[in-house]
Amino acid sequence: MKEKPRIFSKIWMAVLFAFFYAPILYIIVFSFNGNRSLTHLNGFSLQWYEKMFSSNDMMDAVFYTIAVALIATVVSTIVGTISAIGLSKSNKILKATVEHINDLPIMNPEIVTAIGLLMFFSALGVKKGFLTMVLAHIMFCTPYVMLSVSPKLRSLDPNLADACMDLGATPWQALLKVIVPQIMPGIISGALIAFTMSFDDFIISYFVTGNGVSNISILVYTMSKRVNPSINALSTIVILLITVVLLLINIIPMLKERKRVK
Repeated sequence: MKEKPRIFSKIWMAVLFAFFYAPILYIIVFSFNGNRSLTHLNGFSLQWYEKMFSSNDMMDAVFYTIAVALIATVVSTIVGTISAIGLSKSNKILKATVEHINDLPIMNPEIVTAIGLLMFFSALGVKKGFLTMVLAHIMFCTPYVMLSVSPKLRSLDPNLADACMDLGATPWQALLKVIVPQIMPGIISGALIAFTMSFDDFIISYFVTGNGVSNISILVYTMSKRVNPSINALSTIVILLITVVLLLINIIPMLKERKRVK
């Protein structure tokens, strides 16, 4: 009787994996298709990769996407970490108030945030483009960093910083050499979430951009109305880069741990 539930669970897991990963494999396979069809394979070809790299629109979109994501990740990680550390030392009322305010950009629908930012930049007379996109991404990425760092701060001994300063460390030394290393996993998690949110964002980016500045999401949306297999090539490269990064994130700590044990 126990074999049937096990077989059923294995079949169910296989169906789930197929459901999640079949579209990704489909994109990768058809990025090497020999014709423009998105449903029928016709030989092996790298023509769509060549067209992708020769397309100024695609290369500009990749540049803006990476540039905005990196700037937003660095700024939001610094601001979010400092804010979370300062908030951990605040009184309960202020801490609870700021935490509830911090949850608003996360729980608020993106379309509402996008319209709000559009009206805000228009009221200030700010010309929409690269700067407005960066500012918008920093705004919605910072709460995720704070949300990731705060649990690590709660797990620390509240007297840790005072103990460091009693031993002769300055406040900056206590922060950089003791507090930050202890919460580094939370900082890295927050930075990765911020980068992913920025890299993948479409709705907010679409409303706050202008002057020919578009990221990959906006480019794919504009190209989705006509058949262009170059999208598959671009998506395949993004998938491969993300896979490599995930492998490095998981392998490097394992190698460090083995080296430490030896």
